[in-house]
Amino acid sequence: MRWTIAALPLLALAAPLPAAAGEHDTRGAVAALNDPLLQDRMADTVTALVGALMQLNVGPLAQAVAQIDPESDAAYIPPDATLGEVAGKDDPYYAERMGDDVRAGARMAGHAASALAAYAPVLKDMARDLAAQWERERDAARR
Repeated sequence: MRWTIAALPLLALAAPLPAAAGEHDTRGAVAALNDPLLQDRMADTVTALVGALMQLNVGPLAQAVAQIDPESDAAYIPPDATLGEVAGKDDPYYAERMGDDVRAGARMAGHAASALAAYAPVLKDMARDLAAQWERERDAARR
């Protein structure tokens, strides 16, 4: 779950890359991914959201589940339990570590986007060459 949550903002940021690549201008997306202020905003947002979620009181929800299924583990959850306690993440620094993971992931996404932008012309030429080779092989096989 930890990596899934950390990856969500990265996926949202990376989503414009194919569209930008189709327009032959990836500079804006690469710049956004490499912007330290944007990386910090993403990390701060995840820190705040995860911190709030971990404090969410899930006792009433567990009680409702226990009424439906008295043999479930929910029957043993205290009425004042938080999501952090139930998830085993009753750690005051968990949200900050998640934010740090997002920040590091965003930096890595920026590096990867920069590398892809640099290699894009070479990869495009390779794809064109492979497509031409495939067509030659296909034509040869039909003779």
